[in-house]
Amino acid sequence: MKKLLPALLAALLLLTACAGTPGAQDTQSPDPQDTQSPAPDGDAFVFTRENFPRLNGSTSAIPLGEAIASVLLGESREEVADLVPFSKTTASYRALMEGQSDLLLAAEPAQSIYEEKEQAGFEWEMEPFATDALVFVVNQDNPVDSVTSDQLRQIYTGEITNWSQLGGDDVPITPFQRNAEAGSQTLMLKLVMGDVPMAEPPAEQIILTMEGLVDAVRGYDNDTGAIGYTVYYYANDMNMAQGLKLLAVDGVTPSADTIRSGEYPFLNPYYVVMAADQPEGSPTRVLFDWLLGDEGQALVAHEGYVSIKG
Repeated sequence: MKKLLPALLAALLLLTACAGTPGAQDTQSPDPQDTQSPAPDGDAFVFTRENFPRLNGSTSAIPLGEAIASVLLGESREEVADLVPFSKTTASYRALMEGQSDLLLAAEPAQSIYEEKEQAGFEWEMEPFATDALVFVVNQDNPVDSVTSDQLRQIYTGEITNWSQLGGDDVPITPFQRNAEAGSQTLMLKLVMGDVPMAEPPAEQIILTMEGLVDAVRGYDNDTGAIGYTVYYYANDMNMAQGLKLLAVDGVTPSADTIRSGEYPFLNPYYVVMAADQPEGSPTRVLFDWLLGDEGQALVAHEGYVSIKG
């Protein structure tokens, strides 16, 4: 693999050393002047706006896409925002197969995407670069702090309908769901429900965005009855769960440590994905390999994701 220029790696190290808790809200973009590169020597690879891969992926990976572009191009996050037009999990895989995107930062796709891939005869390379978790959020005033996997399934099949059945107040449970093609809905079906079908909710309880679901759980009917699910990165590092709390599952509270150790039960990777026929030395393959290497993983961790290298 071709090397990135030392000036760019120095900028990454500067990012990694920034004070404060890593996370999307407090991450500082490198000063473009700090990342200006000398003329390349031999095998050094220089990313420019002209050769930068067309990125796409899951909504929750947008901050990482911005950080990657910012570091490798020496521009601010605001300046590179146009290079990160993420179209959500399912749509991003379709964009890759249709040749409209080069590199994805995404959760695992729905089964329908695997079927479309087979029908199209498309081949991709897919490697995990970070671990995320499906987490459950309730109003912070709900006295229930922990549930079991079985209880979650019973909530979403309609068998458990009141928080008093879980040791809480006598308040009806309002379980929000995501739309069928949402990445978090794919995780819910795969990791939690398995072969158990979810109850068909009223239309107003199907939420089209992660932000919308979190907002719905936070403020539904001004009471504590709602529950919903999202990914850990969104709830924790983007402060989307203010006014809410994360439920422990099977006695394990979701955190970077319990996710990395595998103690928390509902885990799923983020993947970096590209077409399998990307040639050696192409900008897309260089970026693919870089994200899986030490420098890329340092940036992943700095941005608040649970990197595969710890």
